Amino acid sequence: MKKPIKPLLWVLVFVMSISLAAVFSSGGCTATKGKIAFQSNRDGNGEIYIMNTDGSGQRRLTNNPAWDWAPCFSPDGSKIAFASDRDGNGEIYIMNADGSGQVRLTDSPARDEDPCFSPDGQKIAFESYRDGNWEIYVMNADGSEQVNLTDKPAVGEDPCFSPDGQKIAFDNNRYGYGEIYIMNADGSGQVNLTDNPARDGGPCFSP
Repeated sequence: MKKPIKPLLWVLVFVMSISLAAVFSSGGCTATKGKIAFQSNRDGNGEIYIMNTDGSGQRRLTNNPAWDWAPCFSPDGSKIAFASDRDGNGEIYIMNADGSGQVRLTDSPARDEDPCFSPDGQKIAFESYRDGNWEIYVMNADGSEQVNLTDKPAVGEDPCFSPDGQKIAFDNNRYGYGEIYIMNADGSGQVNLTDNPARDGGPCFSP
């Protein structure tokens, strides 16, 4: 089990970062139209919640005995992609912003997680272990045409689209430790942006 329970500090940093993004931007894996989606186990199980950017109006969107995590709003605010192991394995799901219409998009024998919408809402980048290694994939927002973008013998995680949709930032340990990489949205032109012996991860573009 790689995830889904993240350390409390990571969750706090994530919520604060998407709070700021909600104020200044409505694209990417952030919030939109004055809302923040987040994960919580406050009810004894990992579920997806939503709240206003001032913390008010907190409401649970998912409700099942499995773990739901890693929510990401679509750019128009109408959908939320997320990960869930409700079917016995981590997969990518999508639902309406009010929690209705929950549909599974991926169905692989290994874990899929950390979805991120492209700025036009047509694509979803995610990470998957289906090839025996964590790789960055992309698919259409309806789950079709799932493609491995990184295809390297190293860990690829935490994809994030650039605001223009032309690039994807991610982290990778192909040289033995976590670094931030960037690549074209089709997987070409992969470039290492950081270079130090500590772990770098979780990239996020400015608007």
